[in-house]
Amino acid sequence: MKCISWNVNGLRAVVQKNFMEFFNEVDADIFCLQETKMQHGQLELDLPGYHQYFNYAEKKGYSGTAIFTKQEPLEVKLGLGIPELDTEGRVITLEFENFYFVTVYTPNAQSELARIDFRMMWEDAFRTYLVELDQKKPVIICGDLNVAHQEIDLKNPKTNRGSAGFSDEERGKFTELLASGFTDTYRHFNPDQEGAYTWWSYRFKAREKNAGWRIDYFLVSNRLQEQVETATIYNEVMGSDHCPVGIELK
Repeated sequence: MKCISWNVNGLRAVVQKNFMEFFNEVDADIFCLQETKMQHGQLELDLPGYHQYFNYAEKKGYSGTAIFTKQEPLEVKLGLGIPELDTEGRVITLEFENFYFVTVYTPNAQSELARIDFRMMWEDAFRTYLVELDQKKPVIICGDLNVAHQEIDLKNPKTNRGSAGFSDEERGKFTELLASGFTDTYRHFNPDQEGAYTWWSYRFKAREKNAGWRIDYFLVSNRLQEQVETATIYNEVMGSDHCPVGIELK
């Protein structure tokens, strides 16, 4: 089973570039998007053989997630079931016979950590949600988690310490999430790999210089890790300020 996740930074924009080319080439069983930035009815995608599920933000042109899956799930849930956290279209959960599949677009703490309190509330609620799912069936989680966990996960850790995405608070919550029973699949296979990034600023030719951050992840319940065969960063795929990431499972 091949799974792909991509923060497209606007689905309507990336469809005008190379989205369908990559989508068809990679031929994923489950393909997830974050930051779709659209409302219902603004785009019709012709994806034969796939079931399509979208979670839209109430605010226009903001946030949003989507999942395209070959196998029809038993159940689809949008959001966490917490009204104050569910207005931005950030979570979709699919239930299959043997596992849950969750895609997420984690809120950004913003400049000067202006939204750090909301982010901390989100982190606790999301972790609790995943742990509850994990007690029923193993879970696969993917998406833009908006945090570089360790210094190895970004080009310039010293100058970015304390900024959004690399604050002690956010990194600590990611550590808590892993400790509650989940594995970072890419780091599992590549514990010492430097220069492995998934997001680059549009400024200062950051992507050209590979001055990036690894903030897009596939996590799995610890008991699923042995079934994960590969974890890949598709850093050659353009079209967004993020690149796709993926895993293959037995």
